[in-house]
Amino acid sequence: MTGRVTVLTNPASGHGNAPHAAEKAITRLQQRGVDVVAIVGSDAEHARRLLHAAVDSGTDALVVVGGDGVVTEALQALAETDIPLGIVPAGTGNDHAREFGLPTKDPVAAADVIADGFTQTIDLGRIRHHDGKAKYFGTVAAAGFDSLVTDRANRMRWPRGRMRYNLAMLAELSQLRLLPFRLVLDGRDEIFTDLTLAAFGNTRSYGGGMLVCPNADPSDGQLDITMVHSASRTRLIRLFPTVYKGTHVDLDEVTTARVSTVDVESPGINVYADGDFACALPAQISAVKDALRILRPAS
Repeated sequence: MTGRVTVLTNPASGHGNAPHAAEKAITRLQQRGVDVVAIVGSDAEHARRLLHAAVDSGTDALVVVGGDGVVTEALQALAETDIPLGIVPAGTGNDHAREFGLPTKDPVAAADVIADGFTQTIDLGRIRHHDGKAKYFGTVAAAGFDSLVTDRANRMRWPRGRMRYNLAMLAELSQLRLLPFRLVLDGRDEIFTDLTLAAFGNTRSYGGGMLVCPNADPSDGQLDITMVHSASRTRLIRLFPTVYKGTHVDLDEVTTARVSTVDVESPGINVYADGDFACALPAQISAVKDALRILRPAS
């Protein structure tokens, strides 16, 4: 990698470990002869402005140090441009980094990947709300049980961290129900069905390694859809361990599809992508072919 590389750090990522990871990565990049411009986002909006300013100024690559949240912000600035994205993982989930074989615990090794300069062109997902606003995502968009859990966790003020999400999950499990969905696949096939959840995968995993769409390929121009049809708490709890292996798609209560575009409706349900709020349904979710260049290991 030659030229100027802009490195954005999210200081809150990884329980505050991101600045330490950034220091190591930047030092390594400079040792490799890379011209580094270091920037720090104080919050999501500040990071968003810095990312777009870096793209507008003509940086040769954009590197983010943090978790999937800051990667998602970078996608909004880099989608459908020729500027490659580099990732120094420093979050808790790191699903983007895991998908592309990036070192998740070694910022120096991640910096070497960036300095080596090998890129792959991949697809992104895009969620378009009926008001015209669009959001790109790299991994998985989800609606249904998952989004209801996240909605509840976001409303809670206590406890902090992962335990808040766990409590929200238990509360939603106690109220588990099938939700009415309408899906239109590639503008042709209309499906009315009751689902526990629906996941739309550009890549295979979300939530820190759950292979919810185990056959998704981020270079095929399509999204994989995983639909869970069971309202049984016992069955859903039994399903969770299988998601980490990707074997849940073989169960009777799970169906799959592969599409370029899907229109999704479910009253009162939000969709989250890369773990962040995207919009309230209805929305159109589609694959955008060859939308991003990502720096990754050559093998």
